[in-house]
Amino acid sequence: HVQLVESGGGSVQAGGSLKLVCAATGLTSSTNLMGWFRQAPGQRREGVAAIATGADRLYGNTYYGDSVQGRATISRDNSGNMYLQMDRLKPEGTAIYYCAARNKYGGYWYQYDRFDVWGRGTQVTVS
Repeated sequence: HVQLVESGGGSVQAGGSLKLVCAATGLTSSTNLMGWFRQAPGQRREGVAAIATGADRLYGNTYYGDSVQGRATISRDNSGNMYLQMDRLKPEGTAIYYCAARNKYGGYWYQYDRFDVWGRGTQVTVS
């Protein structure tokens, strides 16, 4: 079965950078989208970025939330691991960051309830 494990979180000063890693195992051809979400205390889970992984015309397409547009880059390697490079971090970026995989088709990339598998998250603190 699919397992996702996040790492790379930590504490950083505003303006700094972090690179989050999602180690993915057990991925199948059914997975069509992988994404990063974040959740701050008392806030709803928010879509940060996603990358299309299905064997269709959307493969490799990337999507970004307005809050990180221009400051984040999502990518994957040949092993299926996923990364999120975040630059010029802001204090409002403080949250737990989660990696997720989606097998269902349909819905917007940021709809977290459409994702099937989640990691446990990694804390990012920006001060």
